[in-house]
Amino acid sequence: MFPLRPKDVFDELQKTVLGQDEAIREISVAVVKHLVGHPAPNILLIGNSGSGKTTIMRAVEHFLMRSGVGGLANVVRINANVLAEERAGYGKLLLGRLYDNAKSLMGAGASRQELLGSVASGIVFIDEVDKIRANVGSQPNVRGIVAQEALLTLMENENVEFEVEGETVSVNSSGMLFVTGGAFEDLYDSVLRRAVIGQDVQPMKPVVVVSASGEVREELPFQLREYLKYDDLFRYGMTPQFISRFESIVVLNDLTEKDLSRIFVEPDASIFRTSREYFTRFGVDLQITRGALVAIAWDASRQKRLGARALRETFRRVIRHLEFDPNDGGQRVITIDEEMVKSSMSNREGALKR
Repeated sequence: MFPLRPKDVFDELQKTVLGQDEAIREISVAVVKHLVGHPAPNILLIGNSGSGKTTIMRAVEHFLMRSGVGGLANVVRINANVLAEERAGYGKLLLGRLYDNAKSLMGAGASRQELLGSVASGIVFIDEVDKIRANVGSQPNVRGIVAQEALLTLMENENVEFEVEGETVSVNSSGMLFVTGGAFEDLYDSVLRRAVIGQDVQPMKPVVVVSASGEVREELPFQLREYLKYDDLFRYGMTPQFISRFESIVVLNDLTEKDLSRIFVEPDASIFRTSREYFTRFGVDLQITRGALVAIAWDASRQKRLGARALRETFRRVIRHLEFDPNDGGQRVITIDEEMVKSSMSNREGALKR
C-alpha cells in the first residue's frame, strides 16, 4: 500500500499555506496520483501577488523531500523566464536538473536507467508563468513563444534528448507532472473591466464592508474565478495549445482579514515568529495584542493586489524603530498594541498626502 494519501499531503500543506484550501486539495490529489503512477492533471495556479502560489510550491517540495518516497519525489522548481533564456532549448536544462536531483535522491548505486526513470516521473514547479506570454499587446514576444514551446515539448514528447556527462540520452517526458503559477496582473485588470462595465455579465456594484476593527469601506465584490474565460487567457498571450495541457486551472482566493491574521502569526516561519526570534537574541520577549493583530490585518487587506506581502510592509513600519535598539532601557518585554499600529499607519497616510 502506498504510504501517502492526498489528505496526508493536504494536512501537511495546511500548516504552511493558509486561506487556499481548494488549491492545496487539488495539488494534494494530483501529487499522490502522480506518485502512484496514475494519470494526474497538470495544474495552472492563477492568483494575485502574495496569494500563496510560490508558498504552495515550496511547501510541496519540502514535504516530498521529507516524505521518504525516495526517487519518486524528484522535484524541480524553476522560474519561467529561465526557459525563455535557456540556450540549449526545449527544457534541456530542466531535465538536467531533474537528473542531478535523481542522483542525489537515489544515491551512487542507482543505474542510469533508474535515474532516467526518476527524471521521467519528475514533478516540475514553474513560477511566474504569466511572464512568458506569446504577445504583449499587439506585439509578439519571442522569449515567451520560446518558453511556451519548450514547455509544450516537455509535456507532450515521448523522446526528449539531453546531455548527461557528455553523452546524449533520451527520456519520455510526457508523464511528468507540471504545476505552474502566475499573477496574470493584466488579465486580472481586463476581466475586472469587463465585469465592471457589464460586458457579458450583470454590471458589478460596490458593497459596504465592515472590518473586524469596525472600519467601513466600499469594495467591488470581484472574484476572478467567477468571470474568467479561456478567451481571456488566449487574449493575455497564452496559446490554446499551451493552455490545453492544463486540465486543472485554479484561481486562488483573495486573502481575507482572518486569513492575513493567521498568516501573520501561525506558520513556523511567519512574519511575527521570525521577528520574535530576532528580539530573543537580545533577551527581549516580543508580544502583540489582539487589537494590534486585527489592525495589521485590516491595513494589509486594503492593499488587495499584494496579499500576504502587504503584511510585511505594514509590520515593517511598526517594528523598524524597535529593531534598531531592541533592549533600550533594559526592557525585557515589548508589546505591540493597536495604538502603535494605527500611529504607523497614520504617519504613512500623512507622508503620502504631502
